[in-house]
Amino acid sequence: MPKRDFLTVTDLSRGEIEDLLDLAAELKRDLAAGNPGAPMGGKILALIFHKPSLRTRVSFEAGMNRLGGSALYLTDAEIGMGSREAISDVGRVLSRYVDGIMIRTFDHAWLEELARHATVPVINGLTDHAHPCQILADLLTLRENGGVEGRRVVFVGDGNNVARSWMNAARRLDFRFTLCCPEGYEPEPGFLNEVKAETGGRVRVEHDLAMAAEDADVLYTDVWASMGQEDEALARTRVFQPYQVNADVVGRAAPGCIVLHCLPAHRGEEITHDVLEGPRSRVFDQAENRMHAQNALLVRLLGGGWS
Repeated sequence: MPKRDFLTVTDLSRGEIEDLLDLAAELKRDLAAGNPGAPMGGKILALIFHKPSLRTRVSFEAGMNRLGGSALYLTDAEIGMGSREAISDVGRVLSRYVDGIMIRTFDHAWLEELARHATVPVINGLTDHAHPCQILADLLTLRENGGVEGRRVVFVGDGNNVARSWMNAARRLDFRFTLCCPEGYEPEPGFLNEVKAETGGRVRVEHDLAMAAEDADVLYTDVWASMGQEDEALARTRVFQPYQVNADVVGRAAPGCIVLHCLPAHRGEEITHDVLEGPRSRVFDQAENRMHAQNALLVRLLGGGWS
């Protein structure tokens, strides 16, 4: 069977996404019952980090260990990818040692080149363009809270990798997605127009937070300045100040609305403490679900694929 990579959400069909969520829920139940099994027994996952992360590293390492496998943590100090060693060579060499590669990096083109040359599955742990593993965790969290089908998801922030990945999810699943951002912070026009055309108007951009929040089923936010944008942090704070998710914003949403944040959170900036810790928040369930959703992905990609 040819190897499969997971670089963007659209690498999966609707049926494959639903299967992953079913499997993730099953693995989560098995782990809670103390019976995780060992579907990754003897498997090794290489973890390449150019960007540090609490959730990505621990969820993948803990996940592989809980499933009976193991993980190797690698930084650029060991590899020198793209400088000391060609990306293509890294992919070819690691494929001789391990059963899969996860990479968390900046340039999406590096991820794509690594995947082209690796003969084992490559997983996108995050790039500046896409964060598909986060979306799998988000979808699992929504499944535990009424599902995503037919619902309205409002992402408050810029058109970043998480927002773009949610838009890609809307190309596979039937829900409405609104990006609420300041003018000039939308995703690139070509991508946005392509998604809008493919989703039949279910994806849109709104610049007024009060209007965007009306009847939202999910309010989702992220930091105003991501890793690599530190030089823009002060300017972004000024621009994004009116886009804080607070009690007034939550009050405009649908009665059963839940609040999500992919973390880390800057309390008092993009989200207030009372909302993050409030009854609508599912933020820490969402963080836990990174491991369960990724475990399902690992079982499918490293353990034989879809039937």
